Amino acid sequence: MSAPQEPPGRGDRTGRDVGGKVGAVLTEPGRADAEPKPGEQARRGPIGFWPLLALGLLIVIITGALGLRSEAQTAVLIVVVLIALGFDYTNGFHDAANAIATSVSTRALTPRAALLMAAVMNLVGALLGVEVAKTVSEVITPPDGLHGLTVVAAGVLGAITWNMITWYFGLPSSSSHALIGGVVGAGVASASAVSWETVVDKVAIPMVISPVVGFGLTYLVMVAILWIFRRANPGRIGRRFRIAQSLSAASMALGHGLQDAQKTMGIIVLALVTTGHSDGSSVPLWVIVACAGALSLGTYAGGWRIMRTLGRKVIELDPPKGFAAEATASMILYATAYIWHAPISTTHTITSCIMGAGATKRLSAVRWGVAGNIVTAWVLTMPAAALVAALVYWIVHLFGA
Repeated sequence: MSAPQEPPGRGDRTGRDVGGKVGAVLTEPGRADAEPKPGEQARRGPIGFWPLLALGLLIVIITGALGLRSEAQTAVLIVVVLIALGFDYTNGFHDAANAIATSVSTRALTPRAALLMAAVMNLVGALLGVEVAKTVSEVITPPDGLHGLTVVAAGVLGAITWNMITWYFGLPSSSSHALIGGVVGAGVASASAVSWETVVDKVAIPMVISPVVGFGLTYLVMVAILWIFRRANPGRIGRRFRIAQSLSAASMALGHGLQDAQKTMGIIVLALVTTGHSDGSSVPLWVIVACAGALSLGTYAGGWRIMRTLGRKVIELDPPKGFAAEATASMILYATAYIWHAPISTTHTITSCIMGAGATKRLSAVRWGVAGNIVTAWVLTMPAAALVAALVYWIVHLFGA
């Protein structure tokens, strides 16, 4: 008599799913939660942003030039706010993978359920603080009036452009550092005062430290999980950690909203300060709500390309590794937002945590070639965004001076 078979979807004592697959993959042919085909991605997601990006760049240049000539300050301010919210939207779909790639790849959540959960938690997280926004608004001191608005707009355009490039190639670069790089690049091009102390202390140092801390802490957390559950049934543990991942993914999405929505708030506050509509000491409620909504909508649009990179190409994830990565990354996001008020990268943090979880199996389990491509994108992000922002600023002043 043959041994009874476990029900489909349940693991055996080797920790393998029925069908012989170790862990889980992001999608399977025929599954309802499979990755959309390119045509479906174009209908759902941000592929249509390429023409919008070109149109936005053209609008910024034309509006900035006309504004400088006619002194239409209010109209330019509205355009700058809309561009900043556009960046917030691209940030949402670009970084959606940060919160949910691990949960989707282990099948703890379906892609649509994960995206909806991430959108809601991003919205909630964006309403929980403004200290990071104040830090971002202090990075540069642009000139007053229209000149200052063109500096801010150029900085945001640089960040959006780099976001779209890295999204196209599926590289989880940092929207945060793209934004800081864009603003600094526009500030340098316009001879504005740049607070290099803030850039170094609040951006550059955390940019280096947070991935290292994420890797090390997740490695230790994963070692502790392996030791605590060393005698447990792998299949049962896998199912329980899938449930736990629903909570850790929600925690990660909350941290993403707490960090990333505030960065756009800081940019809008900077624009308001240059036009005399704010003293910079607080963030208006309408700015908080608008940024929270834009980030949430962008998150729900999804980021399938980057989700696949984080969920499948760095390591083969299983539920315990996914839980360890998400839980550790979210704690780092909370600490840096509330204690140090530093605008760290959610992308850097979760990616390094995923690598730390994978390294507990063996160092070769991490696909270091993919990791190297990601690190290259990290290194290029700030200078590339700064260069684009400087070019936008120069073009605007070429036609508007």
